[in-house]
Amino acid sequence: MQLRPLGSSDLRVTPVCLGTMTFGEQVAEADAHAILDRAIARGVNFIDTAEMYAVPARKETFGATETIIGNWLAARPGMRQKIVLATKVAGPSRGMPWVREGAGMTAADIIASCEGSLRRLRTDVIDLYQIHWPERNVPAFGTLYFDPSKERTQTSIHEQLQALDTLVRQGKVRHIGLSNETPYGVHEFVRLAEQHGLPRVATVQNVYCLISRALENALDETMFRLGVSLLAYSPLGFGLLTGKYDAGGFTGAGAPAGARIAAFESVRQGRWGREDALRAARRYNALAREHGLTPTRMALAFCYTKWQVASTIIGCTSVAQLEENLDAWGTTLAPDLLKAIDALRWEMRDPAN
Repeated sequence: MQLRPLGSSDLRVTPVCLGTMTFGEQVAEADAHAILDRAIARGVNFIDTAEMYAVPARKETFGATETIIGNWLAARPGMRQKIVLATKVAGPSRGMPWVREGAGMTAADIIASCEGSLRRLRTDVIDLYQIHWPERNVPAFGTLYFDPSKERTQTSIHEQLQALDTLVRQGKVRHIGLSNETPYGVHEFVRLAEQHGLPRVATVQNVYCLISRALENALDETMFRLGVSLLAYSPLGFGLLTGKYDAGGFTGAGAPAGARIAAFESVRQGRWGREDALRAARRYNALAREHGLTPTRMALAFCYTKWQVASTIIGCTSVAQLEENLDAWGTTLAPDLLKAIDALRWEMRDPAN
C-alpha cells in the first residue's frame, strides 16, 4: 500500500487505518496488542482512537482504548516513530458526564482532553487531533434534519481553533481534523484558519459505506475544493455489510452472539439498528454474492477504491477479522457491479444516514 497525504499536511498514511474503538470492551488488552502487532506487520502505519472509547461509551471504559494503545507503545521502543497516531476530543456531552460536565466544549476542555489523551497514550505528541463531533448543533449520528431551535453553541469555531493552535504551538499536536462534520463546518474551519493564521484542518472523519452515502451529497465537493481528506469510518456499516445479520437479524434466532448490534441495545436504537438499514444491507450482501464476492470484500472494496477516500478506517475484534479486511485491499469492482450498486442506492437511498 502506497502512502497517501492527508490534506495539505506532511502526514503520509496507508490507505487502510486501524480503528480501535472495540479495544477495552469487546477486545481484551492482550488481544488488542496482537491485532496492533499484526496490523503493523501487514504494513498499516495509521491508528485511530478517541478519548471516549471504548464503544459503546460507558464511564467504566472511558479512556480504556487509549490506555491499551499507550501500553502497547510503551512495550515496543521505537514503534511510536513508525506510526501516525490519531485521536479525538469528544464534543459536547451527549449524556456522558464522565467525559466532562456541561453541554459545551470550551477551549479549556479541548486542552484538558488533549493532556489526558497524551498521558493515556504515553506519547509526547498526537499526529492528528480531531474534534469528534461538532460543538454546535448539527444533524449527526442518524438525525436527518437541522433544527435551529436546538442551537446551543457556547464556544465559537474561532475559539476552538485558537485552542488547537495552542496545542500545535506547544508541540503536543502536529495537525488537526474534524469528524461527523457538515459542509458548512468544514468551510468555516478552513475560512477562519486562513483568515487568522490558525491551523488548517487536514481531514474529516465521517461515516461512508454502501448504506450511508450522504457524504456524496455535497460534502465530497467541499472537501475536494478545499483540499481536505476523508477518513471513512464504518465501511462495513457497523457489521451489517458483512452478512452476519442476514439470517437472524439483530436479536432473533440465529443472530450472531457477541456482535455489537446484537449485544448492545444502545447501538440497536441508533441508525445501524434500523430495519431499513438491515433490509438494504441484505440487498447489497446478496449482490456481492451474485458477483462472486463476500459481502465484506465488496463493501470494503467500494470504500477502498472511491476517489473521495484517503484512508478507510477498519475495526475488528480479532486478528482473523483484521486479515479479512486487509485481504480485501486491491479488489476492484467491475463496472456492471458498480452500476448495480448505484441502482440499489437509487432504490434504497441511504437508510443509515
